[in-house]
Amino acid sequence: MPVPALLVADRLSMRFGRRRLFDDLSVEVAPGAPLAVVGANGSGKSTLLRVFAGLTAPTGGAVRLDVDGAVVRPEDVPRTVGFVAPALQLYEPLTARENLGFLASARRLADAERRIEAVLDRVGLGPRADDAVGAFSTGMRQRLRLATALLHDPPVLLLDEPGATLDAAGRALTESVVGDPGRVVVVATNDPAEAALCPRRVALGGAARP
Repeated sequence: MPVPALLVADRLSMRFGRRRLFDDLSVEVAPGAPLAVVGANGSGKSTLLRVFAGLTAPTGGAVRLDVDGAVVRPEDVPRTVGFVAPALQLYEPLTARENLGFLASARRLADAERRIEAVLDRVGLGPRADDAVGAFSTGMRQRLRLATALLHDPPVLLLDEPGATLDAAGRALTESVVGDPGRVVVVATNDPAEAALCPRRVALGGAARP
């Protein structure tokens, strides 16, 4: 029976001039075994997630995504991956529902209205769905970023500091997302509690640990 999804990094390296972020990094991530990427600020955690997402090309090595036993083509990676990052831009004049509607239209999602309502409820924004995002707190914006990543029900989730600015209820939401046994999940974090959600860890400058 094929693995529903698999992320394979093979001997990745990333350098900017003389500065080396990581080198010869190899790891596989399967559903139900989330991976934490840890390291000091500026060590390359966010860059590594962008490489995994196909948004940044590595200096060396390669990343492969498999779904249902088939390699995902580069043009299909955005439909395969959900990505959360602190700098992910939201349209502040629009409501939360409108932000997700715009994204659903851009992705040509079927059954968009049902998906939007379901994900708004999942992240706890149902009661504020029709409020402009410009009036949201930082924690509510982070919940909406999680909603954008979950909207298309991707088999792979890449989460860069997903619990940043969240309250206790929001962190419980993050825990449930990270612990989803049906997805490949990678979390970049400096939060020991978030890292502890993952049974495996990559410390940049070190090796993968089972």
